Amino acid sequence: MKQSRRIKEKSYWLIGIATGLLLALYLAYPLLDISPKPQARQIAQPAVISRPVNPELTKLVNAFEKEIQKIIKRTGIPGAAIAIVKDSTFIYTKGFGFRTADTHDSINEHSVFRLASVSKPFASFLTGILVEENQLSWDDRVVKYLPDFQLIDSTQTSLLNITHVLSHTTGLPYHTYTNLVEEGIDLVTLLGKLREVKMSNKVGREYSYQNVAYSLIGEVILKSTGKTYEDQMMERVFRPLGMADASMNYETLVNDDNVAYPHRRGRRKWFRAKINDTYYNVAPAGGVNASISDMSKWMVALLGCKPKVIKPATMEKLYEPVIDARSRNRHYRKIDRISESSYGLGWRILYYPSDTLVYHGGYVTGYRSEIGFNPHDKIGICILTNAPGELADTAVPLFFNLYKKHREKILQWEREQNAQLPI
Repeated sequence: MKQSRRIKEKSYWLIGIATGLLLALYLAYPLLDISPKPQARQIAQPAVISRPVNPELTKLVNAFEKEIQKIIKRTGIPGAAIAIVKDSTFIYTKGFGFRTADTHDSINEHSVFRLASVSKPFASFLTGILVEENQLSWDDRVVKYLPDFQLIDSTQTSLLNITHVLSHTTGLPYHTYTNLVEEGIDLVTLLGKLREVKMSNKVGREYSYQNVAYSLIGEVILKSTGKTYEDQMMERVFRPLGMADASMNYETLVNDDNVAYPHRRGRRKWFRAKINDTYYNVAPAGGVNASISDMSKWMVALLGCKPKVIKPATMEKLYEPVIDARSRNRHYRKIDRISESSYGLGWRILYYPSDTLVYHGGYVTGYRSEIGFNPHDKIGICILTNAPGELADTAVPLFFNLYKKHREKILQWEREQNAQLPI
């Protein structure tokens, strides 16, 4: 009986709670919005178009790597890194060999090399960005920013402009004071000594390759923007392009735990050499350090595919010929007969009967770099090596020689793919 009473009492308690809850819901009903919700409108998403890899490009890359491996085997070069870009796509990025011949640490896409004179196109690239922002103009006279700067001829001093500096048409003798650059003399002192040099021609009249005079652009950028050339390069070029391994000073390079060390040849083998600190005193001419990963990202911009960083029209400006400049590089003649050769703004330009090639090379003790591309077809290649020799000398022309053979099939495949894309 007691158990039955307890069950009844518990039932009444539960019924009371349920009744209270129902009453509370009834009273709260006007405050609640429990009407059925309309179904959310489905927004049509754009179709994701997955474009297959061009099989003809794959054939080109395979043929190229086969030739590269032959050269590496034949020469025994310590290490290299190569990148190939088509439009905005990284077609090929690969390291070969070792950062040091004695320890056999492998080179990968983030191993850092010195670029030497391939730094020069970076200078014109940065200048182009500042011209877009109206901080500089191609026709600006150097004395506008550096009023104390002097050449031996005051009239020529007043005429010297940014285009002259970046096209090696300053009127100074070939490689003026490059010997003093290698002695480590600071840039301000070197620029001051230019007033003592007898000019070989009037400003703008002839091509004459420079390191000291070319680096005037760094001082112009400092005076124009209030920031150092290195800071501007980091802020306007390296960071926006995601060039995470790139730098512009000796200290950063030697403290990098993935640096590709330079090598010298002796006694039928390669020996690791000391990283030299020369040419950082003329940073616009030879001070950039970078990995092949960095260079592949830069090449995408060079091909006009990074308009938020630099406009395609600005890139075209850099590739316009400023002055006739005879090409002394015999390897590029293997691609085809060279009709004309010029220097633009930080770039060498070669004209073939049916093509145009833009390129630049660099060398500093133990390092070689070479970059070249076809602006019309938007394809480019860069090679970085930690020893001079056949590989760096011939890789770019070798690639474009092979490209010439595969070109029509590569472009035909692209035309067919574009025809299938939705309008």
